[in-house]
Amino acid sequence: MIIITGATGELGSRIVDRLLERVPPETVGVSVRDPARAQALADRGVRVRAGDFTEPGSLTHAFEGADRVLVVSAAIRGDAALGANLAAVDAAVAAGAGRILYTSHQASAPDSLFAPQAVHFATEQQLAALAVPTTALRNGFYASTLAMHLDSALATGTIAAPADGPVSWTAHDDLAEAAAVLLASEQPGDGVTAPLTASAALDLEQVAAELSALTGRTITRTVLGDEEWRDSAIEHGLPAPAADFTLGLYRAARRGEFDVVDPALGELLGRPPLPVAATLRCLLP
Repeated sequence: MIIITGATGELGSRIVDRLLERVPPETVGVSVRDPARAQALADRGVRVRAGDFTEPGSLTHAFEGADRVLVVSAAIRGDAALGANLAAVDAAVAAGAGRILYTSHQASAPDSLFAPQAVHFATEQQLAALAVPTTALRNGFYASTLAMHLDSALATGTIAAPADGPVSWTAHDDLAEAAAVLLASEQPGDGVTAPLTASAALDLEQVAAELSALTGRTITRTVLGDEEWRDSAIEHGLPAPAADFTLGLYRAARRGEFDVVDPALGELLGRPPLPVAATLRCLLP
């Protein structure tokens, strides 16, 4: 039984869809917080069980009979994220899984300026200490994150944000297919993968140019000071902790943490990864 967590989320749902193209549905199980949201999967023959990283006891039933488990990293900010990830890893081990995979990030590092990367690194360290084979998928930065700029860019004609740097904007669809390929493989875990990224890294000025080409409008890039951007974001309703979290993303980008591209994803897929324009096209109204 292959168990996938977070199977109703943006990445997890895609992974399940791609996996079902490769293995019979009766060999797939999902762990979700709300089974009602996964009824469509149950209708396809997938085993659906309730499981919540923040309630580790629930994972015993959700992971029952697991041969392989893919832990999709917890969508939680702050210190609780690491505890949630480790609870899922521990539950996979307790269930007797012979292989554990985890959706990490290409910028995973203990000293990253973007908070989630230290969580990914600590989770990878825990995986490395296990006696069972593990694979940490060093996913490129999700291209869908650019959605946070679109409404303002289309309304004002500019992407106004702090100074940034090139980012390996990578499509969820590509990362989901890569995860499905590895889940369906009989090969043992290989530790930490090479960065699974798109073929190019773009800064926001280049993203603005992509938007201009897609919309036929002139979209420019305006650089704001960190505190100017933070004050404006809070004034427009963004909670201060969320503003600080996002500011870490820009600081990490301009330090070059996301300026990494690697051929590994294309080699795994057997085709070139999708360019950022493909995701932007889907995000546009």
